[in-house]
Amino acid sequence: MKSLPYFCRGEVVRGFGRGSKELGIPTANFRDSVVDNLPADISTGIYYGWACVGNGDVYKMVMSIGWNPYYKNTKKSMETHVIHKFKEDFYGEVLSVVLVGYIRPERSFNSLEALIAAINSDIEEAKMKLELPEHHKLKDDNFFTSTTIMNGH
Repeated sequence: MKSLPYFCRGEVVRGFGRGSKELGIPTANFRDSVVDNLPADISTGIYYGWACVGNGDVYKMVMSIGWNPYYKNTKKSMETHVIHKFKEDFYGEVLSVVLVGYIRPERSFNSLEALIAAINSDIEEAKMKLELPEHHKLKDDNFFTSTTIMNGH
């Protein structure tokens, strides 16, 4: 995908309220305007990359872009799971992310357990891939130290 790495940031808004509750895997949701600005060649699916909340540290993340077939959403979303335990949620904060690579297409699952297992597998794959030197260097990109809200880089 020629648009990768893709840099974007936006305010964290309330999503569907099921990441933490049903899955035990909290996700941060972007406003529709951020989702609507995705380049056309970034297809739906699971991505990995780096994320930063406010002016905080940069952590590994996985992101689901799409319709969440398991939940039959009618609106496309970008849901970021930052691979870090935060003490509290961060609605209203600015989330900066860089999409580095693609893991798999989105698909539906027969059960919640199968969905959770797939997400945990995605998280492990993201952790490994982000250790590659060409991916790891993006953690230190100056995008994360500038705080202007913008699309792109």
